[in-house]
Amino acid sequence: MICPLRFVALMLVTMYPALSQSPPSAALESWAVATTPPQPFQVASALPEWEKQRSEIRQTLLNLLGDLPPRPTTPMVRILSREDRGTCWHERFEFDNGAGARVPGVLLLPKNRTGKVPGILYCHWHGGEYDGGKVELFESKHTPQPPGPTLVEKGYAVLAIDAYCFGERNGRGPGGPEERGGAGELTASKFQLWAGRNLWSMILRDDLMALDYLSSRSEVDAQRIGVTGISMGATRSWWLMALDERVRAGVAVACLTRYQDLIDARGLKYHGIYYYIPGLLRHFDTEAVIALCAPRALLCLNGDRDLGSPKAGILKIEAAASPAWERYGKASLFRSRLFREVGHEYTPEMWSQMLAWMDQYLSP
Repeated sequence: MICPLRFVALMLVTMYPALSQSPPSAALESWAVATTPPQPFQVASALPEWEKQRSEIRQTLLNLLGDLPPRPTTPMVRILSREDRGTCWHERFEFDNGAGARVPGVLLLPKNRTGKVPGILYCHWHGGEYDGGKVELFESKHTPQPPGPTLVEKGYAVLAIDAYCFGERNGRGPGGPEERGGAGELTASKFQLWAGRNLWSMILRDDLMALDYLSSRSEVDAQRIGVTGISMGATRSWWLMALDERVRAGVAVACLTRYQDLIDARGLKYHGIYYYIPGLLRHFDTEAVIALCAPRALLCLNGDRDLGSPKAGILKIEAAASPAWERYGKASLFRSRLFREVGHEYTPEMWSQMLAWMDQYLSP
């Protein structure tokens, strides 16, 4: 989710930690007094009360996402190609999202399977790499190994789509084919705001449709669905878990951001324009969204030098959200780890923990 130019700042703070310890500016303080922060979030003390609170939080989130077009029960998917890749079938597909866009994707299916297999939705990152998108599934540019081949060889069906403005959708926004990259993303964000929603809600809507398709495949066990990604892909992962009970396990790498702490650290610049939801902080912060994932299995892996996810905020999220799992007697199903001297990156140790987490809770 951090743009390439921001990596320079990340490197500077890694080399010179004092740069990240400057006191709040007068301008920040003056802006802060003009807003009303949300009341501190606390999970209700008894399970029935928490279930009611949980339902109310989810409905608030859905309302904040805006006036979304109705989602088809099952996406109308067109299979573009199907290739034998040795250990798996490689399918290219696209679906009409019912909101003026065709969504291209890829599905990998293990060939040597017995019965239905667990499925994983892989969410790609941002990084200002608008020509990337779902191809991240086959690269080790941001992950220690290519996620697609690694996961399918372990017995998972793996699906990925291009988010708005990425991959094959770069240049397919309201500005037309000549408007690509960040300019296209900015125009798409403006358009969605005028339509009564935001770009983030539309990205999530496409991801939910991708889950619909993955769950509908006869080869996939719809009771064993996972989601994972790094950076923007991480944020997509825990938001999807919060919104959709079908996701049984998730691993979010390098983007567990508490918004008030991001503001305090003057870090709004480390996330793209698509990311911001009007009115969210009138109600609650990230810990409330994370708590909605309970009691399902969620693993969050972050570096303590990641400018886009301040350490102080991560610790607050852990403390405030973990009681949600405790209410169900499932405390072990929420785990958050901070890695020392690590920035916005996916380390080999994180990778090993992601694979082990999926194996433990989805059992291929």
